[in-house]
Amino acid sequence: MAGSSHGSSHGHTPAAWTGVIIAFIGFCAAGAFMVAAHPVGFWVSMVVVLLGAVVGGIMRAMGLGQSKDMHPVHQVAGKGEPAGAKG
Repeated sequence: MAGSSHGSSHGHTPAAWTGVIIAFIGFCAAGAFMVAAHPVGFWVSMVVVLLGAVVGGIMRAMGLGQSKDMHPVHQVAGKGEPAGAKG
């Protein structure tokens, strides 16, 4: 994103991409099972959606996600200077 001084912007990490892709596949499958009136398949797909969050969290813990200190909200600027301002 514009103004980012670090290598990966918010959400553009392997952990984020993997978690979202897994959750998206589960969401699409849940929609198909719901239309097809297969409640067991729907609930299994909902578990896949939750699995996406778990996998993304594990990958972030392994160092494949964005660390909290790299996020612009957590950066502290000098006195009277907006965050991200360069002098």
